[in-house]
Amino acid sequence: MANLIDGKARAGEIRAKLKEEISRKKMTPGLAVVLVGENPASEVYVCNKIKACNEVGIKSLDNKLPETTSEAELLKLIEKLNNDKNVHGILVQLPLPKQIDSEKVLNAIDPSKDVDGFHPVNLGRLLSGQNGLRPCTPLGVMDLIDSTGVDIKGKNAVVVGRSNIVGKPVAVMLLERHATVTVCHSRTQDLPGVVRNADIVVAAIGKPDFIKGAWIKKGAVVIDVGINRLEGGKLTGDVDFKEASKNAAWITPVPGGVGPMTIAMLLKNTVMSYELMRKSFSSPITHHT
Repeated sequence: MANLIDGKARAGEIRAKLKEEISRKKMTPGLAVVLVGENPASEVYVCNKIKACNEVGIKSLDNKLPETTSEAELLKLIEKLNNDKNVHGILVQLPLPKQIDSEKVLNAIDPSKDVDGFHPVNLGRLLSGQNGLRPCTPLGVMDLIDSTGVDIKGKNAVVVGRSNIVGKPVAVMLLERHATVTVCHSRTQDLPGVVRNADIVVAAIGKPDFIKGAWIKKGAVVIDVGINRLEGGKLTGDVDFKEASKNAAWITPVPGGVGPMTIAMLLKNTVMSYELMRKSFSSPITHHT
């Protein structure tokens, strides 16, 4: 049976280190969270992020706007937050109401305050190997792989899913660590055959229990980014956990795997952004673990 990669425990370690660092260095990082409308899932996510901020000593600056907010009003708020020296990170919770162009809003965020790591400037920096803020979930995925002690260098890594939020950035991060990377998607031929060659599998396709246990190579590391709610309310990942556990050496559970790491990396990016405002992007940036 596979060893469990406990994302909740690892995220707790990261938060504890951040709390100690913030206190020791007498930092005053501020994270502005913007929530438009009353999407129940978004409200839960935002509440969890605010709670995590309070726990480590990051000041959470909440901006709750009505569903009827116009694009112009939201862009005006982003501009205000960009110019506020007490704000070191800006997080706009998605999805936004239909009258607002999400891409336009995300692109308006100052790249040095883009703690989600979604701005084209930061994605460009990632692709070209430059320092910058990186997407939170892929950062969490890499940290969890490292926590197993498995050396990524030279391994066959298969990423199932090609989203801008997870699939593409995590593929680049794996390449950066000298893995041989294959990115799979809905049009990949013989997906089971491709996955069977993987020493590392990152599943981010958004389909419950899609990746079968028989597809997993003996001794592989399996990171399940998917979080799908079944009809009965039960949460499950993109990987058939029970069957995959029989072949994998290491596997993340759902829930309690990648999810807690995303918020931990958001906090880490906020602290990094705080330090960037006192230096510049040309300074070396390291992702401390």
